[in-house]
Amino acid sequence: MKTVDKIYINGEFVKPHGTEVLDLINPSDHQKIGEVILADEWDTRNAIAAAKEAFKTFSKSTVDERIEYLERLKNAVQKREKDLTDIMIQEYGGTFQFCSVSNQYTGSWFDTMIAAIRTFEFEKNINNSTVVLQPVGVVGIITPWNASNSSVCSKVATAIAAGCTVVIKPSEMSSLQTQVLMEAFHDAGLPKGIINFVTGLGNVVGTELTHNPDISKISFTGSTAVGKIIAKTAVDTMKRVTLELGGKSPNIILDDTNLEEVIPTAVFGAYMNSGQACIAPTRLLVPESKLEEVNAIAKAAAEKVIVGMPENPDTNVGPMVSVKQFERVQNYIRIGLEEGATLLAGGVGKPEGLEAGNFVKATIFTNVNNKMRIAQEEIFGPVLSIIPYKTEEEAIEIANDTPYGLAAYISSEDPERAKKVASQIDAGRVCINGFRHDPMLPFGGFKQSGIGREYGVYGLDAYLEAKAILK
Repeated sequence: MKTVDKIYINGEFVKPHGTEVLDLINPSDHQKIGEVILADEWDTRNAIAAAKEAFKTFSKSTVDERIEYLERLKNAVQKREKDLTDIMIQEYGGTFQFCSVSNQYTGSWFDTMIAAIRTFEFEKNINNSTVVLQPVGVVGIITPWNASNSSVCSKVATAIAAGCTVVIKPSEMSSLQTQVLMEAFHDAGLPKGIINFVTGLGNVVGTELTHNPDISKISFTGSTAVGKIIAKTAVDTMKRVTLELGGKSPNIILDDTNLEEVIPTAVFGAYMNSGQACIAPTRLLVPESKLEEVNAIAKAAAEKVIVGMPENPDTNVGPMVSVKQFERVQNYIRIGLEEGATLLAGGVGKPEGLEAGNFVKATIFTNVNNKMRIAQEEIFGPVLSIIPYKTEEEAIEIANDTPYGLAAYISSEDPERAKKVASQIDAGRVCINGFRHDPMLPFGGFKQSGIGREYGVYGLDAYLEAKAILK
């Protein structure tokens, strides 16, 4: 069993002032694998003070200096790739398939920002005056449990590229992963105070970050409910905010597609990261005239989904991160049944032989209409809803009939047709014919999926303030 009894402030590992202890439980078998001593408001204020002091110097750093720091961070994180993967599987229950790929590409966040700032204009001449883009200040970074390492690295890389210092509040449920990242970042050897970690509860550390006047910006990834609280609190001190929140992504299958190819991909895509992914395409929109054929293919695909121990390379769906999350998903499956949706695969209860952990059956509902709660609310588990539509126009209407707008997916044999449909979808990212990712492109949501954008130059802009110097 491991004990995380240090936080990272001003370039040093220090014992928290906080005394509350949280048990860390393996979601695959409910065995205790560690514990973490949680930081408190006092620790958070110390971290903020260190970041504020470091900002005085770091904000004046050159692009070349920032590139050097980003390269150091990338190399340090990449050296710990196996450690990050192994502990993520054990602590979070993420599958080897997901965790190995996620950590393999963690270094790309730093490469992306290096490429971005090599040519970025931090100073522009307009008419006879100058516009200077300067770092916003100390940034409070708050990250979730479902992609902790990637989320921390992407936000830190952007902040460093902009010349900001940071105080990071990772999820307390990711404490073992955070320990590895703290060690890696320390090994990178950046000047003291630029990067600080304070692991604690959201209503303690997170609240201090959002209230403290010395924090200039909050970058948060998590639920829409918490994002709203952060936004309301941040406005009291006029903090800038970037909020990447929930999603209920539509996957539109147009009537000219090869169903035998796209439906299995759609099913497995809905279960990405065991369904615990904000961008997962959990609403599958299909032509009503082909619903029976879609159901048969989807059912066959679901039968091939392997729900099992996450360290097994063949496992597609691992356990839910916690008992609370397991119960949440179970409740939504019951709601789907009560609402009258047709259960095509899976259902309530745990898969046979996996009763010791937080495992959920790979579940598909069909004959779903978009007014049902399972079609409107983010479940965050391996539950797919198949929704029939009559016309292309109705498919677009259904896709947009949601409070969310993070991601969307479209399949068609005609790229121009797919692009035309994509232009009418209210989502921050729309993928055509497959699942794609490009860290140089903006990422964020419409409507209640968030405020602002991350990644590349679009994300960099959010960490900068424009100053006009007239002469």
